[in-house]
Amino acid sequence: MKLTLPKFQRPTRRQVTKFLLYAVIIVLGNMLAAGASAFFIIPNNLSMGGTTGLGIFVRNLIIRTSGAGTAWEDWAVSITTYTVNIALFILGTVLLGKKFAASVLAGTVLYPTFLTVFNVAESALEGAIGGALCSDNLLLAAILGGMVFGLGVAIVVRVGASTGGTDIPPLIFQKYFNWPVSVTLWVIDMVIVAMQLIVITPYENALYGIIIVLLSSVVVEKVAPIGMKRTQVKIISTKYSEIRDMILTKISRGVTVLYGQTGYLKQDCYMLLTIVSHRELVTLKAEVQRIDPEAFMTIGVVSEVRGRGFHSDGVDFLMPQDRANPNLPPASSSPQPSAQQPPEETAEKPQ
Repeated sequence: MKLTLPKFQRPTRRQVTKFLLYAVIIVLGNMLAAGASAFFIIPNNLSMGGTTGLGIFVRNLIIRTSGAGTAWEDWAVSITTYTVNIALFILGTVLLGKKFAASVLAGTVLYPTFLTVFNVAESALEGAIGGALCSDNLLLAAILGGMVFGLGVAIVVRVGASTGGTDIPPLIFQKYFNWPVSVTLWVIDMVIVAMQLIVITPYENALYGIIIVLLSSVVVEKVAPIGMKRTQVKIISTKYSEIRDMILTKISRGVTVLYGQTGYLKQDCYMLLTIVSHRELVTLKAEVQRIDPEAFMTIGVVSEVRGRGFHSDGVDFLMPQDRANPNLPPASSSPQPSAQQPPEETAEKPQ
């Protein structure tokens, strides 16, 4: 029996470029997150969540039990972060599968590696300037640490990867117990911050961890969707045909013509649905008002749009002739006013 091996396909230049960009973004994100921990949070004896927070807890526990200046003190955070990250990675691989493992492998290794390197660099920096960055203003250190850490995590999340660590248990709880990921992650981070109240003095330093966790979460929520949000516009107008042509030609965006019925008079109408950028929205509103000042519009923000016209510029839209649809009123006839317009006095009130 002859064994046939699968034929290897050489990746295209576009695939190679896309992979290299993906790798650079993941490296940059982990670098920023580790730098925030090493330069702002750890040297100022502040608390934080995640595996780094566990490392800070272990370091301060060693200092409290054995005294400052021990051999393990400087490496406690890095060793703990490595150990916990690898343990959680193995647990996630077993319970969540190999596909999950591939998405967090880079963060599991890169973050603690950068943290170790930056800890050494920060020690050298302290010797040169005589202290840690922002050591005279802990609130500023907490704000900068939380923002830069959140920015690093957001960059990694933006490309669909993960920094690993304490991101893994919430995914396990979601799969087996259907617990919300965001809530579980917040609980884990807050428990880790609360643990550090036992070993960090003064207690105010531990409470700064709450600011760091909250601020980093806000930055992730705001930064991760950047470039993906778009504006969804729904338009109801008797001049829907002119507005449709304007969207296709002048705005150069696709449009969907939806059939509807007014709620009060139960009359047929058309509604146009289109997705535009925030800059295009200004032109769209002005053009719609010019064509039909009485047009009814609703505008909302959507988190992400995928499809033709949103991954490349200069898309040529085709404008096919209207096809006959037995479920729609004839396209040549104008639909009745929308439900938002007041009914005529002679109209009977529906039952």
